[in-house]
Amino acid sequence: MTAHATPAAPSPTPRDQRGHAAVPPWRDVRNLAWLFQFAVVLGAIALVAWLWGNYQDRSAASNIPSSFSFLNQPADFPISGSDFRRTQPVRAAIVEGLFNTLRLVVAGVILATVVGTLVGIARLSKNFLVNKAAQVYVEFIRNIPLFALLVLMYSAVVLRVLPDPRPGRGGSWEWGPVAVLNTRGIGVLWFEGGNLRFVLVVAVFAVVGAVTARLRRRRSDATGAPARTGLWGGVAGLAAAAAVWALLGLGISAPELSGLRTTGGIVMTPPYAAALAALVIYTSSHIAEIVRGSILAVPRGQGEAANAVALSSFQRMWFVVLPQALRVGVPAIGNQYLNLAKNSSLAAAIAFPELTQIVGLSVANRSPAVPAFALLLLIYLVISLVLSALVNLANRRLAIVER
Repeated sequence: MTAHATPAAPSPTPRDQRGHAAVPPWRDVRNLAWLFQFAVVLGAIALVAWLWGNYQDRSAASNIPSSFSFLNQPADFPISGSDFRRTQPVRAAIVEGLFNTLRLVVAGVILATVVGTLVGIARLSKNFLVNKAAQVYVEFIRNIPLFALLVLMYSAVVLRVLPDPRPGRGGSWEWGPVAVLNTRGIGVLWFEGGNLRFVLVVAVFAVVGAVTARLRRRRSDATGAPARTGLWGGVAGLAAAAAVWALLGLGISAPELSGLRTTGGIVMTPPYAAALAALVIYTSSHIAEIVRGSILAVPRGQGEAANAVALSSFQRMWFVVLPQALRVGVPAIGNQYLNLAKNSSLAAAIAFPELTQIVGLSVANRSPAVPAFALLLLIYLVISLVLSALVNLANRRLAIVER
């Protein structure tokens, strides 16, 4: 008999640790995904390097400096509403513009939040006039360009509605010791002393008020007595702030009309007042819709439960509805804060010396454009990142903790 050779058994397919058939590295989807991302990053770096090299070559050929040495050169332009001198360096002018921008952003964020919250609540009012007035405000303001509103506030309101302080032109509006208004500026009651000391007073008020409110809440939980956290916290905070105010020697400065000028208090220049009003009006119309939607997102049973325990309309909104609505609306409201910070650059159109206008003036006075505007972009990036960090911190504090 003829012997037949036994065929060799096929080699086993390589397996991974889970028992699945191993995939060659060049066909692994995960490796391909990482390779694609690496190629994209390399391409972006190559593009930026090419643009930078091209810019350096063109700058050298045109004899245009590309460094930041211009920051040490004299600015050679004045800044209205400040003690800035022409002989000071460009970096000092940029710092002055940054402070003006921060003044606009901080005041705008606070006022837009208050106005937007009130208008958002008014949108849900059962009063026909209040509801419709808030609706008209929101629908009209949200659908017009901010730039048009800004120019309108400056040219038609601040420079036309406010009186001219010159003799025979209407004089100034004097509201007692609180405010003096005219086309040269708006003076309001303000503190007298160092800014750091005033910040310390505000911090003492906030800390003492918060601690007192927490203690009252704990006492209410233990005894069942009304907490009245707002009343007790506000009174304790004001008392502590008044004591620190007197201890630090701070005073109060009231605006007074001296000829054609307003002395005392703090004076807002016409461009600043117009820019602040336009930013607050425009941003608050968007915040109002966010607040309205956030309130509607709160389950209806929460309001019914508040009514069942005989809470007033204010108590129901303040203690039950708004705290839960904020958890929904904080991220979207934070986006509006970022928009306000970036939209503040439009104030350059009405000659308010904020950051963008200062950089533009420095470029017009022979500073290199690319480094100057690159620095401008970097500063706005930092402002936006700081605002985002604060909003994210608030969002984490207000987030619902899952168990």
